[in-house]
Amino acid sequence: MFLRKSFFILLLSGLMAFPPLPGGSLEPAGPETRFRRLLDAAPRVQPAALRTALTALDSLRNSGAPVRSDLLVLIDYSRPSTEPRLWTFDLERNRLLFEELVAHGKNSGQNLAVRFSNQPGSRMSSLGLFVTAGSYYGRNGYSLRLEGLEPGINDRAMERAIVVHGAGYVNSQLGRRMGRIGRSWGCPAVRTAAARPLIDTIRGGAPVFAYYPQPEWLRGSKFLRSGPAVQAAGLQSPGRGASGS
Repeated sequence: MFLRKSFFILLLSGLMAFPPLPGGSLEPAGPETRFRRLLDAAPRVQPAALRTALTALDSLRNSGAPVRSDLLVLIDYSRPSTEPRLWTFDLERNRLLFEELVAHGKNSGQNLAVRFSNQPGSRMSSLGLFVTAGSYYGRNGYSLRLEGLEPGINDRAMERAIVVHGAGYVNSQLGRRMGRIGRSWGCPAVRTAAARPLIDTIRGGAPVFAYYPQPEWLRGSKFLRSGPAVQAAGLQSPGRGASGS
């Protein structure tokens, strides 16, 4: 009897020392578990887009760059503008914070974005990994600067004033009437009502990943080389994403 009671006391102590993670597992969440939990939290996310974003985020962290570890913002430009395609994840709790419409650049396409550029004056969206900087008030109201981290792909974002801001043309009613929402000059503009809470949540070093299955970018990005997610995403490309100039 004494041995049995001692065993249960030890078992209980072990469970208290290592409380279960969400989902009931006692083991730390690995990359695949993290991916599955985020996908469960946002079932409308394309798995290839999320997996590629997580690959890029891990590469950025491994480089030692200062970046917030609690958040990930994913924009999937392969989806129509009339559908939600911006997601903000809480990585500490594996939950979804925002799911929003987001505009693409005027010269990137109509309802679907098919062209991307890093060039000033192109009025196109840019792909790749960004990090949020500071917020400010500008001609589009409360806005958030983005710093592009990929040379030749998005590293002129500051020069181009590519920022997160609210816009009246980002709304579902306009999308139903026109077959697309309004377009920006390259900024990932969001609904006016969503701008402030989104910006206040992600400002100051949060990673923002703009995805499109463009093989040249996927193979060339310094944050995506050699990852299985990159190969899978490249194979799924519809072959319509030639880079703009």
